[in-house]
Amino acid sequence: MKAFHLIGNKPADSPQQSEVFDKYTGELLGTVPLATASQWDEAIRHAEKAFRHFRTYSAERKAEILAALRDGILQREDLLTRLIIREAGKPAGYARNEIRRAVDNIETGIRETLNLAGEMVPMDYLNGKGKTAYTIRVPYGPMLGISPFNFPLNLALHKIIPAVATGTPVIIKPAPQTPLTMGVIADILAQTDLPEGLIQVVFSDNRLAEKAVLDPRFKLLSFTGSDKVGWHLKKISPALKVFLEMGGNAAAVVDENADLNRAARKLAYGSFLYAGQICISVQRIYVMEKVFDAFTEIFLDETRKIISGNPMNDDVTNGPLISEKDLDRVAATVDEAVAGGAKILTGGKILDRSHRLYAPTVLTGTDMNMAVMADEIFGPVVNINPVPDIRRAIREVNASRYGLQAALYSDSLENIQTFIRDVDAGGIMINEIPGFRIDGMPYGGMKHSGLGREGARYAIRELTQPKLIVMQ
Repeated sequence: MKAFHLIGNKPADSPQQSEVFDKYTGELLGTVPLATASQWDEAIRHAEKAFRHFRTYSAERKAEILAALRDGILQREDLLTRLIIREAGKPAGYARNEIRRAVDNIETGIRETLNLAGEMVPMDYLNGKGKTAYTIRVPYGPMLGISPFNFPLNLALHKIIPAVATGTPVIIKPAPQTPLTMGVIADILAQTDLPEGLIQVVFSDNRLAEKAVLDPRFKLLSFTGSDKVGWHLKKISPALKVFLEMGGNAAAVVDENADLNRAARKLAYGSFLYAGQICISVQRIYVMEKVFDAFTEIFLDETRKIISGNPMNDDVTNGPLISEKDLDRVAATVDEAVAGGAKILTGGKILDRSHRLYAPTVLTGTDMNMAVMADEIFGPVVNINPVPDIRRAIREVNASRYGLQAALYSDSLENIQTFIRDVDAGGIMINEIPGFRIDGMPYGGMKHSGLGREGARYAIRELTQPKLIVMQ
């Protein structure tokens, strides 16, 4: 497959090409062009011009643009599913789910586009007596969206949908590991009557992308990826309004009165799905001492049911890591924890280097001084440790520099209320994995996990500012 940029509203190529490989087989899947500095400049000029014109479009027209994108995705559903499986190494069922979520995401965005409104402002007092005031929501200006490898379609749409809804021209720079999916989206958009410069797709190396972040014509930056890169981009671009979604090391607490079988089954799936390469994959489990042994035994049984292998197979949960470098990183992080006193309960080894498979791994005896607990592992590794009570569990959950989503399995209303009140995370899941997400919900983190919220309604507010109108 050969992909092309979408610059203006037309396909574009570049002299330098980048190859994309199947993450399980290593087979060459296709190539994408790498933008030149002049192509970046051209794309930004198109976005700047589009901003002056597109903000005058009606909500109905914006909804039509989103509907055309939705229809194009549905027409190429099989192609997109195969691409996501192969270039992202995503298990087949999870890849199909990404397509379904993408369609639902767009349909939610269409509804929110048609409902976008400001508010009436009370002003009938003092000098405001007799006046009417209200606000409308207006966009800031062009936005650069940098999307990650693990959801190559849906996380790009989390930037595109609110951009279209608000009249914000957006340039999407996909992850270099998984660009072909956005190549298909670029082709879909090129075959519609998309306004020139509204949505553009630019494939780029990181050096030129970072230079683009500094371009003063951009007014917004939406980044999804590692906290190290995200905070760096924020630091070098103080004039931009920046949205960051940067993952974490999600924690779950299992109370002594929880349904242990249900909790173990769900948490095992949430720990090892897609080889743990999900921002809200379960990484830390804290279990009340009274049920620690019983829960751990059930959890290990559930872990051993996890099937590793070719993501094309419907029964596979744990597929390949995105790169051999990441395979070695995960292995080294586990080995470091073991050298520091951690105990491997199962796994702890590379299953198949040629296919980048790491065994579903459960560790105990770990602490926040170890990278396997403190950092985002982004691999099929989970830590399980006992705690004496709910307050100690909450202290352990909050000991992380991250705060994206956290979970509690409990039937105690008092403990649930305490957990909700005291845990520092953007989302709290009760009797559900921390990896639960519906695309319309406000999604984002506290602390190092990010700034701002995704989900169409909430992102639309982030991308716009109120303009006040006062009438006599």
